[in-house]
Amino acid sequence: MNKWYKEDLAFIHDDGFRDFALKSAPGILEIFAQNKIHDGLVVDLGCGSGLWAQELIKADYHVLGVDISESMINIARTRVPDAEFRIDSLFKTDIPLCNAVTSISECISYLFDADSDRHLVQLFWRIYNALTAGGVFIFDIAEKGQVAPGTTTKGFTEGEGWIVLVEKSEDREQKTLTRRITSFRKIGEHYRRSDEVHQVRLYEATTIASELCDIGFQVETTRSYGQYVLPKGHVAFIARKPGS
Repeated sequence: MNKWYKEDLAFIHDDGFRDFALKSAPGILEIFAQNKIHDGLVVDLGCGSGLWAQELIKADYHVLGVDISESMINIARTRVPDAEFRIDSLFKTDIPLCNAVTSISECISYLFDADSDRHLVQLFWRIYNALTAGGVFIFDIAEKGQVAPGTTTKGFTEGEGWIVLVEKSEDREQKTLTRRITSFRKIGEHYRRSDEVHQVRLYEATTIASELCDIGFQVETTRSYGQYVLPKGHVAFIARKPGS
């Protein structure tokens, strides 16, 4: 379970890429309030280093966080000792009865499981069945058009004691985005290098919305969580299970 977001990349992601989780949090909490979900269990699929879980605990929710990265879960358990965390695939983990399910920062799009696509609708069904009446499922996906056809983009981000280089390319036919990630983290007097390749499925919002509606969800799409506007090429879904 430690093939992706290994120790150094997990540290770097937590240290330098926390804005998505923290800036999304107020808007998602407002969605909960609008749906009269003020307490109870929230299941966070792809919980990462527990930044969103921490905001949920502060707001008096109970939290179960699930992530495929052992290193991410280690950080989360230290950060949020009052939450429960599980190292597992979000496509295969058991989802208990809960008031809300979240999966933010395109976690559902990641192809960390070889059969992610085949299990996507099954995941939607399992979430629907786990939610209490009136419960909500909030998540976002990456769409096509991340990188111009036939091109590769390169960029880097650096922080105190680390730097990460990312090369991105998109396969329009296969509907995938590939990120080749090289990170350097200072350990003692030297920098340690690690490499990972992440593939992301690029879905169409209309297809996902249709699949959710077929299951029975009432679906809204949005390009922001409250005041936080999602990055280009991302769309969020608010899927509500009918009920009181």
